[in-house]
Amino acid sequence: MSNAAGKRDNFDQAEFDHFRQFLQDACGIALGDNKQYLVSNRIRRLLEEYQLSSFSDLVRALKQNTNRRLKEQVIDVMTTNETFWFRDIYPFEYLRNTLLPSWMQTEHRMAGPIRIWSAACSSGQEPYSISMMVEEFRRQRMGALARPVQIVGTDLSSIVLDQAKRGEYDRLSVVRGLSTERLERYFDNPRENVWRVKPLVRDRIEFKAWNLLDSYAGLGKFDIVFCRNVLIYFNADLKRRILEKIHGSLKPGGILFLGSSEGLAGASHLFEMVRCDPGILYRAK
Repeated sequence: MSNAAGKRDNFDQAEFDHFRQFLQDACGIALGDNKQYLVSNRIRRLLEEYQLSSFSDLVRALKQNTNRRLKEQVIDVMTTNETFWFRDIYPFEYLRNTLLPSWMQTEHRMAGPIRIWSAACSSGQEPYSISMMVEEFRRQRMGALARPVQIVGTDLSSIVLDQAKRGEYDRLSVVRGLSTERLERYFDNPRENVWRVKPLVRDRIEFKAWNLLDSYAGLGKFDIVFCRNVLIYFNADLKRRILEKIHGSLKPGGILFLGSSEGLAGASHLFEMVRCDPGILYRAK
């Protein structure tokens, strides 16, 4: 059915097939057969912004690959997911209460920095939550860390990474998972309805644009990888390939945290499952 302006309200099947092939090639997301309405709702604003008269015009523009910004925005609206501070809490508490004390022991002090990767970090809540836990561990120990901690936050979308780098959030964002105590301790309030992460939390994080389908060689090796609530969007083969590459990016015995509804998807031979009570982590074999 057409609307008053002569624009269709949805993809036809051929357009949708082209669109989901573009999305899978660009970022690995596999759309189901019944997702036309979801996709149409998410990208309709982009049709207006770029003055595209139809979904067919959008597909054509994506296939021509001449507008990088349009491609980024399409990926952004299709990959923007739920994110908030200290999601599922146990990975962060296990980091503060178990992993950091173990790795800060005297015999490990010459082992270099502890490196933590927050993959698909979106607008930054996860890597900042990790950094707050590092800061809380430092405060508990009443001084400098025996080993420095370096955190790398990556995401495919340059749009959400820009917000992550700024470290600025509105009231709706900061109330989702942040206690009043942490908000007061780790954030400034430079203007109305804006809270900015303080340097003591922000300065140990480096943000980079990174596609999980690409090589990880440029990231280096990590002690811990957070790759949470991401793999659910990939097909089984891509999940397995990503987990194999994550395993290759971990130091021997390194730790992987996945989302609560995610598993090892054919890569169980690479990891040992460890129960955190509550929650689960995976140790690289």
